[in-house]
Amino acid sequence: MNKTAVITGAGSGVGRAIALKLATEDWRVAIIGRRVEALHETIRLAGSHAPRITHHACDVADAAAVAATAKRILAEFGEVEVLVNAAGTNVTRRLLDVLSHEDYLSMINTNLNGAYYCVQAFLPQMRARNSGTIVNIISDAGKQASAKSGPGYVMSKFGLAGLNQSINAEERANGIRACGIFPGDIDTPLLNKRPQPPDAAARAKMMRAEDVADCALFCINLPPNVIVEEMLVRPR
Repeated sequence: MNKTAVITGAGSGVGRAIALKLATEDWRVAIIGRRVEALHETIRLAGSHAPRITHHACDVADAAAVAATAKRILAEFGEVEVLVNAAGTNVTRRLLDVLSHEDYLSMINTNLNGAYYCVQAFLPQMRARNSGTIVNIISDAGKQASAKSGPGYVMSKFGLAGLNQSINAEERANGIRACGIFPGDIDTPLLNKRPQPPDAAARAKMMRAEDVADCALFCINLPPNVIVEEMLVRPR
């Protein structure tokens, strides 16, 4: 297997944790995020493995930017074996009675459309060589709606679950597998956008980004004839 990976949302949280773990396992990793300074911090945290990581500032909600970024990455790597869609966002004013049209579209564009654009950008070269793994970091909000998450986030995650299933329905004959990971509460910066952010005691009971990264690497490192189609993981 060509150990090359692209990870979106790699400037923090789960995306960053997956990038760092793959780099330690000698993968070449291209990280994508909107904030270049955050991507630089991910590379700094990689320490001696930093030379294995390249960064690309890109808003995944911009289809043209995604296509251009994918073209640059493929020119550099030649091919990409693994795509991890970890970019995601939410808003503070998220309930139905306060959710604005702009915030709703922002969540759909980042959480769902962004993943779709990235899948479409990297699928052709996976098909060409009959090999590829796509990991979609979804959420348990993609299994069951809750007021905690808000409708825009829930809808985007249900949609991402549908994309994950569609990849497996259409592409397994082409040697491509999609693994949807549905985490419960994770202590990441996204929690700060909740209307009432959890306190330190509540965060201590949550999963760490590294826990979800371990789940992603498990799916990635399985033999190519095996698919973990969905993984629901929550704090104990």
